[in-house]
Amino acid sequence: MRIAMIGQKRTGSREGGVEVVVGELARRMADLGHQVTCYDRMGEGAPSEPYEKDGYRIVPVKALDIKGLSALTSSFAATRAAIKDGADVIHYHAEGPCVPLRFARSADIRTVATIHGLDWQRAKWGGLASKYIKFGEATAAKCADALIVLSRGNQEYFKEAYGREATLIPNGITPEADLPAKEISERLGLTQGSYVLYLGRIVPEKRPELLVEAYKQVKTDKRLVIAGDSSDTDDYAVALKEAAASDPRALFTGHVEGNLLSELYSNAYCYALPSDVEGLPMSLLEAMSHGAACITSDIPECADVLQGCGLTFPHGDAGALRDVLEGLIADSAQAERLGAMARDRAINGYDWNSVVQRTLALYEGVA
Repeated sequence: MRIAMIGQKRTGSREGGVEVVVGELARRMADLGHQVTCYDRMGEGAPSEPYEKDGYRIVPVKALDIKGLSALTSSFAATRAAIKDGADVIHYHAEGPCVPLRFARSADIRTVATIHGLDWQRAKWGGLASKYIKFGEATAAKCADALIVLSRGNQEYFKEAYGREATLIPNGITPEADLPAKEISERLGLTQGSYVLYLGRIVPEKRPELLVEAYKQVKTDKRLVIAGDSSDTDDYAVALKEAAASDPRALFTGHVEGNLLSELYSNAYCYALPSDVEGLPMSLLEAMSHGAACITSDIPECADVLQGCGLTFPHGDAGALRDVLEGLIADSAQAERLGAMARDRAINGYDWNSVVQRTLALYEGVA
């Protein structure tokens, strides 16, 4: 089967959950003998010509390097290229890139859309961008041959908002061996169990500022490590650093990957994700798979993943987050127990091979 993937920036990179998911799907589907092409946004420092990676093909497509227009223009260019390349199925990822899905249908190409979250709710988007993304959501709901969601909450949303049945296929996780604190010790001065970890994009809807506010009130000598980059949210990232400047325990690492990333997961005392909006957070699954005790907001997209194998607090409540952090930091036995439970749930409950097989079954059903 000739499969096209559209919606990601850099397939297989650590820029975001979509990129990780598409990379895993593409590699594993290629291993099964399918012809997979991923259409990535052409950007600064990225290849400008098609190339092979892990058995699949990556085709860079041009995009306007303007906030809010990059994803829009690249998804149209990618759709044209996928139609020209004769794809059997085009798989769109995220809501905004689904807008040109109609053109694929008019070319008699089957379409599948994965909704990684209700992106129009994300705080970084202005009114016009939010409306455009909502239009992509409606296009996917009304026109896609198959619709995939990552959470029960989103499944219920599409049923209520559009009368559309969506297939629930959560993301998977690739278990990795824990690494000792070597690189993080040399570069960041961190040791095993000496820090609380936030790892994700520095964007308003993930609420890292709430974590900073809460942590200022926590009595501990453990560091607060905030790892990740902004995503069209540079002003917010600057404001976050300014808010944390009065607390010498706060440490911003910027983008991390490779061994540095694995070491941060492996040696964290606990992981915290105070989000207001999520799809299915890959960083939460990764932290769980490394045996980190996890604290998240109580939104269904996080609480359903934890299923009692971690701690939650009412989203948006800095005082409640402070209390949960203080309690867990004071109880290392509980942190160890929750970490072991989280590891078992992530490894046994989120398997990439199952994700791939179920996704391919949808392709075959619509094709």
